Amino acid sequence: QVQLVESGGGLVQAGGSLRLSCAASGRTFSSSYAMGWFRQAPGKEREFVAAISWSSGTTYADSMKGRFTISRDNAKNTVYLQMNSLKPEDTAVYYCAARTSRVLTTNTLFWNYWGQGTQVTVSS
Repeated sequence: QVQLVESGGGLVQAGGSLRLSCAASGRTFSSSYAMGWFRQAPGKEREFVAAISWSSGTTYADSMKGRFTISRDNAKNTVYLQMNSLKPEDTAVYYCAARTSRVLTTNTLFWNYWGQGTQVTVSS
């Protein structure tokens, strides 16, 4: 099994920054897994934010490009999401995900493991 634990969420004013972290563990976890971030706002479906391959190839949702940066440290089995220029509409629970495939996908159905989520609240 694989465990994913997010941290770094909190309350921030619009225009501010936060850095989320996700630590992966478990006997079956491999640094070859794709890692991703998703978010879910109240009353809305979970949506893709960003993903990163084992070799640090990345993909982003259009609305996050230029503001969010995903990165990973394979030695620490940790993935990060640096969020800058935050907006009130970025308020959501942010989830870390892992996929046993090396191929990136934005579809929530194809991610195998999920963290419990961390709340990000952006005040106006």
